Formats: sequence, structure tokens, C-alpha cells
Amino acid sequence: MKFIDNKGITDPMVNLAIEEYVLENFGEKDTYLLFYVNKPSIIIGRNQNTIEEINTDYVDDKEIKVVRRLSGGGAVYHDEQNLNFSFITKDDGNSFQNFAKFTKPMVDALNKLGVPAEMQGRNDLAVEGRKISGNAMFSTKGRMFSHGTLMLDSELEELTKALKVKKIKIESKGIKSIRSRVANVAEYLDEPITMGQFKEIILKNVFDVEDIKDVPQYVLTEEDWEKIHEISKNRYQQWAWNYGKSPAFNVQETYKFDAGLVDVRLDVKKGIIENCKIYGDFFGVGSVTELEDKLKGIRHERRAIEAALEDFNVSHYLGRISKEDFINLLY
Repeated sequence: MKFIDNKGITDPMVNLAIEEYVLENFGEKDTYLLFYVNKPSIIIGRNQNTIEEINTDYVDDKEIKVVRRLSGGGAVYHDEQNLNFSFITKDDGNSFQNFAKFTKPMVDALNKLGVPAEMQGRNDLAVEGRKISGNAMFSTKGRMFSHGTLMLDSELEELTKALKVKKIKIESKGIKSIRSRVANVAEYLDEPITMGQFKEIILKNVFDVEDIKDVPQYVLTEEDWEKIHEISKNRYQQWAWNYGKSPAFNVQETYKFDAGLVDVRLDVKKGIIENCKIYGDFFGVGSVTELEDKLKGIRHERRAIEAALEDFNVSHYLGRISKEDFINLLY
């Protein structure tokens, strides 16, 4: 495994491009660890409806960047006191959805700091039931990454003002507010540490070295950086990617499964599904657009939906959500 230094860049539109570039070009034979810290920003899950996840007036007023990532999962708030880590590696068929495999090095490092962190739910790290880290994954062409946040000392009040959390998600956890279920690592440390010290402690633990100089690295070349900035320009700086246009719908069905929230919008005219859009924080491998297209042009009734999806692997697109459960949600 090798570490990749992002040179202290705090622009999420560049940092996500670094991650995508490394995923596309490395990872088949070795594993890479990338760290990045972003200035205040909201990172939207691949399958989410951006406008419904953010408080637009507050985000615009504070000039908080809003950027969509490649992976599924929910929206997260980043600032300079939040460390993002990304393991980029080969998709061996046993690692996707295995969040424990990639979060264990972080849990071990936090435990050594005296922070009793542990895995909670499908993709969170928590201390005493309060979330300090959210994680997500993406897989393509035999490669994948598992990335996550580690809130060292983030402005949690900013988080609660910038994000708009669906009521169904709060109720499903039996908690009154988002603020009551998140925490900073700093709250559990005996002595405060800087972000630089935090990075160093984790790196030493992950690579099992005494001196930070002994951490093996891959240094991005000028050619690498040129391609990274091209990805940033063509994807992460584009309004169409980060927000996109959402068509009007007259049917909406939403349910919070154990494997994630699924929000389906249907535009039904004269009993025919003319348009379909699926949002949520689920973790699927395939592009959900293929599932949406499968439902277009068919009758809005159970037998027609069942026939359309008869030979279709719904779980490939929605993660651990069965075809039967999805059809029950639709009809």
C-alpha cells in the first residue's frame, strides 16, 4: 500500500477529481491511501436529489461549495477540521459493502488515542452511539474505493444549518435531531491535537511505522495533475453533475430500508410511467439510470412492473434491497 499526498489542496472539486483519477489509473496491483481536507462544502451522494438535501439559502449565503461524489450514501458536511480518507484498491469481489475491512485501521488508530470508536450500523463509526464518521463506496471496471470522514473538530452547528435531513431518517433512528447523533473526535481526547498531528498518528498506525518518513508514497506527476484538473473541470465543476435538472413527478414513494433510503418519483400519465427518477443513500454497483429506464413506458400496475423487472437484478443497483421489496415500494 502507498500513500498519496494531495499537497494540502482544500478544493473539493479538485480532491474528488484526484480520487477519481487514481481510481481510473491505479489500484489493480496495489492499494493506495489518499487523505484530503476540504474547505466548507457539502458532498452529495451519487443518487441524491441535491436541492432536497441542502438548505439552499444558507448554503448560498455562506458560499458553501456543493459537489456530487461518485459513491452512493448520504450528504455530508466538510470543513477544515474534517479528515477524509480513501482506500483505492482492486475490487476482489469480497470487499464492496465490507465497510469494516476499510474502517478497521481508523478504529484501531482512534482506540490507541483513547477514543472508544466502533463500527455502528451499515457504514458509520461512532463513539458512545454518536457518529464521528460516515463511509461510502464506489466500484467500476474491477477497481473500487472506500472513503470516509473523520470529524476531528468540525463546526457541528454549521453542519446542522447547511444540511436538510429527511424526517424519515431521523425517525428511523429514534433521535430528535441530527445534532444529537453526531460528535467530534476532539470531544473524547484527553489533550487537543492539530489536524497535522491527527493525520500523522493515523498514517503511522495504518502503515505500522515509527517515523512518518517511512510511509511509502506515490508522488503525483505533472502529467497526473494535468489530467486531475481536466476531470475536475469536466465533472466536478459542472452544474449539471452537482445539481442537474429534476423532472416534475406526480407519484412519490419513499421508504427507509435497513440498506438505505429509497425515494422513487414517477411521472404517470394515462396509466403509463413516462418518467422515473430514483434517489437515495443506498450503495449499488450499477448506474441507477438503467433501473429507471427499465420502468419507463410500462403500465403503472403491479403485474406490469413485475414483468418488466422479471430478469433484472435490482440489488445490483440498489445494494441489499430485494426486487420484491422494491416492487412493494413502487406499488
